[in-house]
Amino acid sequence: MDNLSPVDVHGDRAAAPVAPVPAPARRFDARRVYTALIGIPIVYAIIRYLPPWGLTLLVVIGAAIALLELTRMGFGDRRNPALTGLGLGLTALLIVRPHWMLPLDAILLPGLACVLLAMLGSSHAISSRFHDATVAIFGPLYIGLTLGTLVSTRALPAGEWLIVFIAVVTWASDIGAYYAGTLWGRHPLAPSISPKKSIEGLAGGLALALAVALLTQIWLVPQLSALHALVLGILMTGTGLIGDLCESAMKRAVGVKDSGGILPGHGGMLDRLDSLLFT
Repeated sequence: MDNLSPVDVHGDRAAAPVAPVPAPARRFDARRVYTALIGIPIVYAIIRYLPPWGLTLLVVIGAAIALLELTRMGFGDRRNPALTGLGLGLTALLIVRPHWMLPLDAILLPGLACVLLAMLGSSHAISSRFHDATVAIFGPLYIGLTLGTLVSTRALPAGEWLIVFIAVVTWASDIGAYYAGTLWGRHPLAPSISPKKSIEGLAGGLALALAVALLTQIWLVPQLSALHALVLGILMTGTGLIGDLCESAMKRAVGVKDSGGILPGHGGMLDRLDSLLFT
């Protein structure tokens, strides 16, 4: 009798307590480390030792790859060279805009007009044209407009160190969340969007981001106070998480695991930039 489930007052067997479902554990992927060991020194050298246009070119290349991944997800099996080309052009213009002091509406209004004209002249089914045009407008705003702020930041006094601060704190949050979630993740954070993300991972990402923010402030950006660095660490962890979840929702909507495979162990370029877009 001790092994039987309890019964309620009507004699029916009561439901057994349901234990919380742990977040699926992630396996360590050594390729993530190898890719980081190669990529991070290259990115640092470009930020630190090349003139501002060096970073701009790097951002344009990364954004172009990310946009191609996004349009591939959005268009599916359809090929639309006109809208893809317009998206790439708008993205590049939004990123280089700080160098040329171009007004935002001088880029977006002609770009919108061109996308709408391309939608009217498309040979695809009418049911697909609006969807594709929306992707072509959304991509430059999501990728180009956000990454353009890196170019603006680089133009500030000691801007190269501020860029390093943004990058390393964002990466620290991602790394801390990944490994803390892998080791200790038990409570899902957003199971309907990204089942592998856990509350424990978020805590680990925040802890490492705060530690790296303080160290970077001491060594590289003394113009920030320790309080500024801590507040930025908290904000960047939160906004980076939102960026990560937004991209996860897009991938889940179209049924793909990664946006691409250009970065071994990390997936696509958009998978690597998703947090940085918001931070």
